[in-house]
Amino acid sequence: MNEFDSERIEFILKQMGYKRENNPGISDLIIINTCAVREKAKNKLYGHLGRYKEYKIKNSSMLICVGGCTAQNLKEQILDDFPFVDIVFGTHNISSLPLIIEKRLKDNKKICSISEEGFDYDLKKFKKTYDFKSYIPISIGCNNFCSYCIVPFVRGKEISIKPELILENIKRLVQTGVAEVTLVGQNVNSYGKDLENIVTFSEILADISEIRGLKRIRFMTSHPKDLSSDLIDIIASRDNIMPHIHLPLQSGSDRILKLMNRHYTRDSFLKLTEQIRKNIDNCAITTDIIVGFPGEEEKDFYDTLDMVQRIRFDRAFTFIYSKREGTKAAEFDDRMSLKMKKYFFKELVDVQNKISFERNQCKIGNRYEVLVEGKGPKGTFEGRLEDSTLVNFEYNENDIIGKFINLKITDAKSFYLKGIKI
Repeated sequence: MNEFDSERIEFILKQMGYKRENNPGISDLIIINTCAVREKAKNKLYGHLGRYKEYKIKNSSMLICVGGCTAQNLKEQILDDFPFVDIVFGTHNISSLPLIIEKRLKDNKKICSISEEGFDYDLKKFKKTYDFKSYIPISIGCNNFCSYCIVPFVRGKEISIKPELILENIKRLVQTGVAEVTLVGQNVNSYGKDLENIVTFSEILADISEIRGLKRIRFMTSHPKDLSSDLIDIIASRDNIMPHIHLPLQSGSDRILKLMNRHYTRDSFLKLTEQIRKNIDNCAITTDIIVGFPGEEEKDFYDTLDMVQRIRFDRAFTFIYSKREGTKAAEFDDRMSLKMKKYFFKELVDVQNKISFERNQCKIGNRYEVLVEGKGPKGTFEGRLEDSTLVNFEYNENDIIGKFINLKITDAKSFYLKGIKI
């Protein structure tokens, strides 16, 4: 969602007459679009701002702006901590950016513009990073209030974008050459429940799959409590809906899942993954896992490790718990030492990397259609299989980015594959 917001910001700035400059030191305007999911994101923001202060000293007319989720969360505190920052704007204020910048230049006063709610998405007004693929938000905000998560507080309540607007914009994108869209939302599975005429996620997904010329459809993120059998059936029945589901586990302990306010159990999650793999051919399942949640004990961690070994995720994004002020979990008693959290984290990563390597090895010798996404390391190209596995390969032509080519997999690592042209 933040990447899509950055595309919108770039589009707006270009409409204002700005052009992109990769050297921040000589820029007239610097905008930092922030995340707030983990403490590390806030620390990175503060590190960037510390460096940008030097640019501001040398060029007092430069504007430095902070937007996104951390801006929505911290508000005026950013201006207090960094007096040289000119503008702070929130997740609901992107469309107002031209007026905010104009006001700052006219009045020469710092601005903190944060709306607590509002619908701020015009899907026509954004610039795609790639010509051949695009993000498309289908909902914004979240109603789940997982005890560790700040997102509902910085993105607001869940609002579904009308299905006719989604379909209209995807058709327009396909006419411009887009072959792949990724539908994004904090929880795509609960799409449409707030609409006057309720539309389920499986229904809008089925309609999107009927758009002629659209070769690949992806989506993220799915909440396990809302993933329906209808959705699994639709994915299984449509060739252009990719066989990849990102399904955050977060913990394999029923006790911790309850503390997290996740509304599912390890047993229901296991049955769901079994249903996915039974019904969708060669479906990759990826996940998120938090280690060291407040109250977690050794038994809870090994329940999580047991789930990882049973399900055998294709890939996992693993995190040590990050306390976020304002969430319920921030009030919980956290007794596990950081040393023990790091020990468990390493054990989890080692197990998952081995599983990822073994699952990737099964692809060696097979042939796949790959969408070429860009340049890889050491003069190679990189692309993705239908199940979103990354593959690096050499090619004797340069004009292949954005095209589909056929490759044979020759080698496998934990995080990517190697292939050759066939």
